[in-house]
Amino acid sequence: MLWSRTINRPRMETALDVQLLTHTPDPVRVMYVAFRTCYSKFTPQQIWADIESGKISEEKMKSFIFDKLKSGHSSPRTQVYFTFGVSGLSRSASHQLVRHNNGITFDQQSQRYYAFKEADFPFVVPETWEQAGLRDEYLAFMRRVGELYDLALKAGIPAEDARFLLPNAATTNLTFTVNFEEFLHIADLRLCWRAQWEIRHMWARARNALKARFPELAKPVQPKCGEQRMGYCDEPMAEYLKCPLGMRRIRLHKDEIVAAAKAGRTVESAPLQEEDLALLAPRPEFEHAASPELAQTQAGSN
Repeated sequence: MLWSRTINRPRMETALDVQLLTHTPDPVRVMYVAFRTCYSKFTPQQIWADIESGKISEEKMKSFIFDKLKSGHSSPRTQVYFTFGVSGLSRSASHQLVRHNNGITFDQQSQRYYAFKEADFPFVVPETWEQAGLRDEYLAFMRRVGELYDLALKAGIPAEDARFLLPNAATTNLTFTVNFEEFLHIADLRLCWRAQWEIRHMWARARNALKARFPELAKPVQPKCGEQRMGYCDEPMAEYLKCPLGMRRIRLHKDEIVAAAKAGRTVESAPLQEEDLALLAPRPEFEHAASPELAQTQAGSN
């Protein structure tokens, strides 16, 4: 939930927006040529020409790539990029996001060069504060921060020093460009139930944006327990049992797999479906996947 603090009245707005701004032209083709170069006698130029002539179809490329995405051969995945725009993300979550520094670059709204005007700055209110009955106290604190920040600016304190007041809850805008391999890696960690809710929801929206443009590339974008990734949960068992995928036995824990192997048995999980992923984020993130039954389940858990 995003609130913008005006002097006497907070207003609620759409909290988080993630959009795919641009990308490698024809990433499927680029990855296909990169993969095929490694496994073929033909030169990249010849492979590209075969695609141009129609000798290699779009479906053939997608089928080949999807098969290779299951492998550990990652370098072709680094040859395509996606650029996203993000707004309404808290500084708390953005600090988590920028910890990722391989195959991804960021540019973020500066609190040094941009000063919020008239004591008005947007911020996130976690649902836990509302559930605890402390919403009014939270908003009162933010109101005081906004007033003091505005007073500091009017007293001649530069924005770079006035910003020392601004909390982790203050929202930020950023752009980032990420290669596909790193996009998958971040999903491993940030779509996991153990990731904090805000960054999990943010990466779910990034996945949705990718899926809208390249559905076939979104298929392997899963938390690490997904069958397209590591395939099982390696978090502590107590945390696994809190996860919707663990509670519903949708994915298996590594301890179960090891125990079964020692007993001479094999155990398998069903592939993750969109409705399974919807359990990890609220409806807007996977709005086309959740069933009415699932929506009722989510409503009951909120």
